[in-house]
Amino acid sequence: MDQAGAHTSAPTFHALQDHDVTASGLTKSFGQNEIFKDVSFRLVRGEAVALVGGNGTGKSTLLRCLLGLIPFDAGSVQLLDHDIASANRAGLRTLRAQTGLVAQKHNLVPRLSVLTNVIHGFLGQHSGPRYWSQSFAPAQARLAAMEALDKVGLAHLASRRADRLSGGQSQRVAIARALVARPRLLIADEPCASLDPSAGEEIMAMFFDLVRSEGVTVVFTSHHIDHALTYGDRVLGLAEGRLKLDATAASLAASDLRGLYD
Repeated sequence: MDQAGAHTSAPTFHALQDHDVTASGLTKSFGQNEIFKDVSFRLVRGEAVALVGGNGTGKSTLLRCLLGLIPFDAGSVQLLDHDIASANRAGLRTLRAQTGLVAQKHNLVPRLSVLTNVIHGFLGQHSGPRYWSQSFAPAQARLAAMEALDKVGLAHLASRRADRLSGGQSQRVAIARALVARPRLLIADEPCASLDPSAGEEIMAMFFDLVRSEGVTVVFTSHHIDHALTYGDRVLGLAEGRLKLDATAASLAASDLRGLYD
């Protein structure tokens, strides 16, 4: 941990910068099991931040706390300029409508078409049956979904059932669904966890080409050190329940990150 710790410093928050997420003193436990304590960082608008650390260090839990999906024990989260803890259910829904999520499991609806699954990306912004199926969706939503599929190279599979896709194709659909509503913030939890190395590299390259062209703020978890250094502008490292690393990717070497897994 010495190498990684050498890059650790108290976060400096700059008032003149726009931030999409601010976590201050964030602490979370499950029963007697402390997951992390006193975690503080900010996500500058438009940057990509890699969140790394070994299994069980709380990366996925931290992401869920940022979105208000689970409560935290202490600290605060400002998400898109709003305090998560004080937001009511309607307020949280409004905030989440401005975020996209790419989970480890793609969570597509197996028996529905690829196009319908992408249209579901609008459900955070619109309720009601018009967005449950491509047959009822507004023309503008169908067009946006087709454009999103075209960006991930799958427009030709719009009518295919989701359960007939390969793993890489399924992940591309999940990315299209996350981006179709043009979110301000995108959270990706191990976006390549289920893919072989070659397919994973292809998906990561495509994914970050898209999010950078859209100017989306991204925080992503990864066990791949090379992905963190290649695609992250900044790297956060969790170990032993603490934020041990907060540094620009350009200032780090692979050896600095390996220390987080000791």
